[in-house]
Amino acid sequence: MARAFGADKAIRNAAMRAPYLERQEEHELALRWRDRQDRKALDRLMAAHMRLVISIAARYRNFGLSINDLIQEGHIGLLEAASRFEPEREVRFSTYATWWIRAAIQDYVLRNWSIVRGGTSSTQKALFFNIRRLRAKIAHDGSLSAHQIHAEIAQMMGISADSVALMDSRLSGPDASLNAPLHEEEASAGERQDLLMDQEPLPDETVGDTIDSIRRAQWLKQAMSVLNDRERRIVSERCLRDDTATLEELGERLGISKERVRQIEGRALEKLRTALLRAQPDPSAFVSRR
Repeated sequence: MARAFGADKAIRNAAMRAPYLERQEEHELALRWRDRQDRKALDRLMAAHMRLVISIAARYRNFGLSINDLIQEGHIGLLEAASRFEPEREVRFSTYATWWIRAAIQDYVLRNWSIVRGGTSSTQKALFFNIRRLRAKIAHDGSLSAHQIHAEIAQMMGISADSVALMDSRLSGPDASLNAPLHEEEASAGERQDLLMDQEPLPDETVGDTIDSIRRAQWLKQAMSVLNDRERRIVSERCLRDDTATLEELGERLGISKERVRQIEGRALEKLRTALLRAQPDPSAFVSRR
C-alpha cells in the first residue's frame, strides 16, 4: 500500500518490519515512557504505529502535498499522543493516537494547501475535508445542478449554501497570483491586479460627502434651537444617539407617561422638519449620497 503512495522507502520498510504490539506489551511501554521517560520504550511504541501514520497520511494525498511531509506531520501527532496517553484507561494506544495523527495532518494541510488560510472554525474545517466526498456521493447520477448539490451539502452539515459554494470554488482551482501577467506571451499586457476595481469612493466624492455632512450638522444645530428644553432632550435621546431610550424610560425620567413622551416627540419632529425646510427647501440635500 505504501509503495503505491510513494512514501519514502526507508520509512516504509521500517514501518512494515516493525512488529505489532500485544495489549500488555503496549501498556508496559506506555508506562515506561510516561513514568520514567524511557526513550527505548518510546521508540518501540513509535515504530509499531508508523504504519498507522502512513495509512492516515495516504488519505490526504489528493491535496497536492508531499506524502513524506504528511507522514512527518503525522509522526508529530503520534509523539503528541504518546505524551498525553494515559495507560490506566485501558484504551489501545492506536485508538487514542488516531485522533492526534489526523489532527496534525489536517492542520498541516490547512496551513500549506493555499496561501489563503481556510477552515478557521470547526465547521469550516469539517467542510474543507468532507465537501469532495459529499459532492461525489450526492452527484453520482449527474442529475443535480451545482446549486442543488450545495443546498444538499449545506442541509447535511447545518451551514449555509453560500458557505458551501465558496468552499467549493476555493477547492476547484489553485491559487492565482495577482502579480501574474494577463498573457504569458505578452508581458506588457499588464498583471491580474490591474483589473481589480477599487470599491472606495473617489477623492472628490469623499471631500464632497464630508462638506455635506458638516453642512447638514449645522442645519440640524440651528433647527434644534426652535425646540424647548424638554423637546430637545426627547429628540436627542430618541433620535440622535446610538443607544436610544425607550418611551417608557424617558417618561420615567421626565415624570410623564410614555404616551405623553410620544406626543411631544411627534410635535418636536414636525417643528424640526419645518425649520430644516426653511433653511433648505430641497429635501434631497438632507440625504447622504452613500
